[in-house]
Amino acid sequence: MTLRAEPIATRRLLLEPLRTGHAEPMAAVLADPALYDRIGGAPPTPADLRRRYTAMLAGPPGPDEAWLNWIITAPEPAGWVQATVRTAPEEAAPAPDRPSAALAWVVGTPWQGRGLASEAARATCAWLARNGVRCLTAAIAPGHTASERVARSCGMAPTAEHQQGERIWRLTAPGPHPPR
Repeated sequence: MTLRAEPIATRRLLLEPLRTGHAEPMAAVLADPALYDRIGGAPPTPADLRRRYTAMLAGPPGPDEAWLNWIITAPEPAGWVQATVRTAPEEAAPAPDRPSAALAWVVGTPWQGRGLASEAARATCAWLARNGVRCLTAAIAPGHTASERVARSCGMAPTAEHQQGERIWRLTAPGPHPPR
């Protein structure tokens, strides 16, 4: 798959394609242990992130998938948004020949409550739709109302599906969702 992350600008944000140089500032963004209450794990060190980012930038093992990662800057790094795009057919996808994407996002504690995750996710959804993605999903921990609001702002709705204890939210045949 040839899809690659490109810069995406919104009214308040710049979504910058991930690079290993983001490791140090993102370690500070992701330093609050409270971020890991629902998702598990612990704050990463800059070295952890450099290793992780190097692996992410190397790409997925198969040709039917693309890993797209952006750093949310507002104007300093404030979080990240990612999309795992697949061209392989999915059961629930309306058009198996069209790509689908699984979205995820994290905004650092000091930047939460400002709508940054929603704005970044909507901009990512619109970019993906312009690039042919026709089914978007997000896996959200039960009771994580902030992430549920982000998914709703993108036009997603909860499904009866679960993956590793998280509810799958879905939007089929997305259109452009302009950032607010």
